[in-house]
Amino acid sequence: MINKIKKQGLRLTPQRLAILELLEGNTTHPSAEEIYHQLKLRYPSLSLTTVYNNLEMLTKAGELQEIRIKSEKRRFDPNPVPHGHFLCRICDSLSDLDAGTLEIRAPSKYRDYLVENYTVYYYGICPVCLARGNKRKIE
Repeated sequence: MINKIKKQGLRLTPQRLAILELLEGNTTHPSAEEIYHQLKLRYPSLSLTTVYNNLEMLTKAGELQEIRIKSEKRRFDPNPVPHGHFLCRICDSLSDLDAGTLEIRAPSKYRDYLVENYTVYYYGICPVCLARGNKRKIE
């Protein structure tokens, strides 16, 4: 990811590098606020605005995927390749889910449409919550 950023002519500031390192291989899909709180101890001068600006820039550069599975909270995925996400309605965890059953791959032709990108969201109950058997919330 760092080499791709450099090839696009973008500077690797300490804050940008810290955000990239935090997101590299991260499967928790953190929000900007979560990223900010995790990095604030190491970078006391870091602002939430800086985190948002960097996340926006990295998303526009195609290095991150912005997830808006809940309208009030934006989360970020370091895997920009289109794939599904699953939101547990009990614990609010967000997981990657392979949308391999879909025939559409971006960019591609689908009927008379040119598909450039797609987003697939699944909602339900995650395996951890199912194993806990919290029947009251499940029903």
